[in-house]
Amino acid sequence: MALANPNHQRPMASTTGKIDFHYEGVTYQTWYKLVGDLHTTKAGVRSLIALHGGPGVSHSYMTPHTDLFASHGIPVILYDQLGIGESSHHPDAPKEFWTAELFMDELENLLAHFGISENYDLVGHSWGGMLAGNFAAARQPKGLKHLIVTDTPASMALWMESTKGLVEQLPNDVQDVIRKHEKAGTTEDPEFQAAMHLFYQKHVCRLETWPDELTASFAAMEADPTVYQTMQGPSEFTITGTLKTWTIVDILHTIKAPTLMINSVYDEAQDVCILPFFNNIPRVKWVQFANSSHVPFFEERERYMQVVGDFLTLA
Repeated sequence: MALANPNHQRPMASTTGKIDFHYEGVTYQTWYKLVGDLHTTKAGVRSLIALHGGPGVSHSYMTPHTDLFASHGIPVILYDQLGIGESSHHPDAPKEFWTAELFMDELENLLAHFGISENYDLVGHSWGGMLAGNFAAARQPKGLKHLIVTDTPASMALWMESTKGLVEQLPNDVQDVIRKHEKAGTTEDPEFQAAMHLFYQKHVCRLETWPDELTASFAAMEADPTVYQTMQGPSEFTITGTLKTWTIVDILHTIKAPTLMINSVYDEAQDVCILPFFNNIPRVKWVQFANSSHVPFFEERERYMQVVGDFLTLA
């Protein structure tokens, strides 16, 4: 299946670098890539910061969002969150280190570095959407003008309900393999990994050949699984990490920015786990993609960019 390519209208000028991030008396570094020029933004268009998922899956698979600079003139900032990719790693950190508060502080530090704290937009995917929603509700950032949560649960309890329902639709022998290895704690077994692969093909990315950017992000997580395993657990549907009780359902009503929520028919993030965003955020729009799973920005790339670009520039 071929990926749709938008009609690029602007040269894709980009810069990369690292930002010092001081946290609990230690200086870490956050790697970033900026596509576009923050100082030549046309009126009514702000910088867009893209928050990757995982937690602990690198920025690479969020690269399609740079299409928005070509199509809508929106500068896009990608970055690797602490613990993954080109940013500082901390494999020996205690589990208490890896919190939503840590990553919200890192986001604030990035905004301050670029001098855009008073005027910007956020798009977060999966865990990145959880982080963006948590940030918008708990920190009440005055400069946040638009929020986009893509394929994102409002709580981990609802995420587990969503993925449990999808697992129950798998063939019985695959379900048996998953339950056997979850119970035995042998989720590294090739048999379990094969079952995970089937789940991923149905509910993470339905393209016959996965894009290089997506495989690169998964490879980065496999190279250092610290953040994913500590915060999430051994798999997408076996949640044993520090995020197990995470929820923002009770504070979603405090989000002031116009919000676009996105999911897909075959998504890991089924309606049950994203519905609280729609029911509680005062100004919210919901768009669902009919032919995608968890990464509509690859699976229905052209339409996704049109929906997101128009929301950011016309809403």
